[in-house]
Amino acid sequence: MGIEDNIVIKENGVLLKIRISPNASKNQIIKDGDIIKLKVTAQPIENKANKAVVEYLSKFLKVSKTSIEIVKGDTSKDKTLFISTSDNDKKASIKNLILSE
Repeated sequence: MGIEDNIVIKENGVLLKIRISPNASKNQIIKDGDIIKLKVTAQPIENKANKAVVEYLSKFLKVSKTSIEIVKGDTSKDKTLFISTSDNDKKASIKNLILSE
């Protein structure tokens, strides 16, 4: 299994599997072996870290916050997100942006 297995292009968007590290010193995406980690400064209380994840990814990937949905792992560090888009160029752009970090 490679790091690209964490990014699955679907017909109506992109499935992204990430591991969250809350309470970080800064927001950033890092690759750790086969895992895509997203460090966020927010604390994992009252849904703050989840909101920070959506906010950071929307800016980083240049998509609206409403197009990002946490489909699995709401209370877990391991999350599966779905980024809605039917634009094939946007899907490729999302994958490239994440892999280039």
